[in-house]
Amino acid sequence: MPKKLLLSLAAAAAALTLAACGADGEEDTKDEAAQSQEQGQQGQEEMPEPDLEGIPDVVAEIDGEEISGDEFSKNYEAQFQQLSMQSQMTGEEPDQEEIKQQALEMMINSELLVNEADEEGYTASDEDVDEYLATMAEENGMDSSDDLVKQFEEQGLDEERVREDIRKEVLMEQVIETVDAEEPSEEDLKEMYDMQVEQLEAMNEQMEEDQQQEVPEFDELKPDLEEQAAQQKENEAVAAHLEGLREDADIETHI
Repeated sequence: MPKKLLLSLAAAAAALTLAACGADGEEDTKDEAAQSQEQGQQGQEEMPEPDLEGIPDVVAEIDGEEISGDEFSKNYEAQFQQLSMQSQMTGEEPDQEEIKQQALEMMINSELLVNEADEEGYTASDEDVDEYLATMAEENGMDSSDDLVKQFEEQGLDEERVREDIRKEVLMEQVIETVDAEEPSEEDLKEMYDMQVEQLEAMNEQMEEDQQQEVPEFDELKPDLEEQAAQQKENEAVAAHLEGLREDADIETHI
């Protein structure tokens, strides 16, 4: 099952999720639907545009391999689109310079992992890509991967680009699966539990008594805590692995 997505696909998938959330409200009255549509149109008019001015022809070089400005712009625009949609709900305008740096760092990390996959002899077949697409389609409630590809195309990602991104994603996952992560300890789980209890109690203090949530026991939450802690340990291990790849690579950035 796909666990991590490249920047462009992640942004597009998030947009699909946001669109699906909007579709859940189809049972509302016509007046409410019309009002929501009008508000959505107003939001679209106010949505900021991505700032692509001054993007160089080459944004980074990794051991002599170039990341082009065109490729960076596509990824940055996808990330910006996602965060702009979120900002309409939060009212907080995204920081474009911060997004650019995040987009560049993710592209560098992806390139490092793909290069390692190639060096280790990993491959990603057309069948692997088809399976990945089918899983993504199912997770987004679609009947087929063709429907998913059409949705991506509507967001400016043609099928060739989508399949190439997924090919790289399959390669990266094969590398990530070889990274050893620590098993979370009982102490880790209890620390996470205490933090969640503290957050819940803080929320309850802001609510009326009849709206407050009961604090669950540790054993009740333990299965979820184990999953969360394992994911956190994996993320930490992958971050450490990437740091090692960065130390061994010759990386130059130009933005």
